Amino acid sequence: MTEENQKRHDEKAARMRAALQLQEPDRVPISIGGGAFAYVDAGYTVAEINYDESLEKAKDAIKRFLTTYDPDVGSGLALSFAGEGPGHEMQGCSTLFIAGMKNAPIHISDNSGPQFLEQVMLPDEELELFSQDFTKWSLNCYLPRLSSVMAPFKDFKLPLNHRNIWDVMDQFSRPEIKAAIEKLWEISDYYKDYRARLAAAEREIRELGYPSFGGGGRAVVPFDKYSDTFRGFILALTDIYEHEEVMLQYMARFQKENLQGIRNVNPDGSRNGKFMAMALHKGFDGMLSDAQYEKYYWKDLRECIETAQDCGLIAQPFCEGKYNTRLHFLADIRPGNVFYTFESVDMKEAKRLLEGKACIGGGFPSELLYFGTPEQVKDKVKEMLDAAAPGGGYIFGLSAGLNAEAKRENVEVMFDTVRTYGKYH
Repeated sequence: MTEENQKRHDEKAARMRAALQLQEPDRVPISIGGGAFAYVDAGYTVAEINYDESLEKAKDAIKRFLTTYDPDVGSGLALSFAGEGPGHEMQGCSTLFIAGMKNAPIHISDNSGPQFLEQVMLPDEELELFSQDFTKWSLNCYLPRLSSVMAPFKDFKLPLNHRNIWDVMDQFSRPEIKAAIEKLWEISDYYKDYRARLAAAEREIRELGYPSFGGGGRAVVPFDKYSDTFRGFILALTDIYEHEEVMLQYMARFQKENLQGIRNVNPDGSRNGKFMAMALHKGFDGMLSDAQYEKYYWKDLRECIETAQDCGLIAQPFCEGKYNTRLHFLADIRPGNVFYTFESVDMKEAKRLLEGKACIGGGFPSELLYFGTPEQVKDKVKEMLDAAAPGGGYIFGLSAGLNAEAKRENVEVMFDTVRTYGKYH
């Protein structure tokens, strides 16, 4: 890193750390990743980026975004799925589709972000097996539904004989099983090479002097895991009344793995201060009653936050949907090392309830960048700053990603207004 870039890095990192420590920096930090906008602004499509295995187009677009708009962080940028298209298609995934994919079952435009198609992977008739033998259910039921590569394992069984492994040999020697295993090896080799190329690209981008606070791992609220991955939105809600024991049993088992995963991220303290990301999918206002939210959601979410705090990480829950009625829950934490980002919230009320306990951010309506005027953008930025900036502990961010539809003049006004109006000193 050059001396100039190192100076830029240190100034931006200090600004971010001050806000995260609930203090006032020189001005409000800006944490906005380029998203699809970065690609389109540089003259590419998302589909091009996803299938450019050299990663040169993605690097070019991200470098242009950083040097043009000058946010305060380099993490959260748009390298997700960049150059990964061929590998993603190799997996034969039935739930996640990206721009540029051939034969996707749903329409994906060339500038679309990844699209998740929620499905019922766990029907009622398999709940008993799911509870009693999760490994068998995963191998014979879930994975064959999730991936075409795993389809041959639908009938895979291991009825062991008393004194030999003939049944094991017979099962693994089935032609379709051998072909699936070879395909898994091929995919594994692809991703070893891809991850190495991705890491090299990330190192190259970091040399520009934009600090990264990523690297603290991820966690998932067990209710979200159960709903998103297995039962789907509607059945997860009905399970509260009809199959609560099955749901709670799974959630308790998953939470143990979840918390251990957080602890494994930072055993030597080398990742202190890094973000432990959590996307909160099913906790928004009206999804659950307060009593249900406490029992099925907040209890586990708070445990994840506290575990991250204990490990020196900064818990970063992204509160999807409206979160006004949940704010009093979010305030019930140990102060420090928490950064709540919001999609939609009364920012004044969030500031009032969370001040001195957690850093807050997000909430600027991304759609205003698509459909609004520069004057409307400027006014909304000022409104957000007036509500959340006083006293520090605030990082400016969006309600969602910076998508391809954003108007360049609106993006420019947004950044400029935060820099000028968001000064503390």
